[in-house]
Amino acid sequence: MIDGVKIKKLKVLPDERGRLMEILRCDDDMFQKFGQVYITVNYPGVVKAWHFHKKQTDNVCCLKGMIKIVLYDSRQNSNTNGKINEFFIGDHNSMLISIPKEVYHGWKCISQEESIVVNIPTEPYRYEEPDEYRLPPDTAEIPYDWVLTPGKKHG
Repeated sequence: MIDGVKIKKLKVLPDERGRLMEILRCDDDMFQKFGQVYITVNYPGVVKAWHFHKKQTDNVCCLKGMIKIVLYDSRQNSNTNGKINEFFIGDHNSMLISIPKEVYHGWKCISQEESIVVNIPTEPYRYEEPDEYRLPPDTAEIPYDWVLTPGKKHG
């Protein structure tokens, strides 16, 4: 596991009314602080990658559908420099992944329907000065092949 990455298996509590799933609590080991909560929708086969943050930790959970989320440690002073982690999360594997600062990450929707991902970063998004550092999904700087779909917009 990449240094600083934390995972939490999420428990779904069903009853005759529906179901409940806690994602992140302030008393969780992985909780640092609250910045904001947002969702992003991903169409089948589309890759949203690569990026990292210098100031924030991301806490990512797939609420609907399935995604393959991939992390790459490019931190020079890390014990896990060069390591890749791959997780399959969503409907069939409820999990929260805490991604530390300066770890590249991205995901691909692998379900037949769109996926809905919630992120709870430790910092609010700053429109004038975004804390985002991007590379294209097919960059030679990261040794990972997303198997991109020709004709689809990725990135």
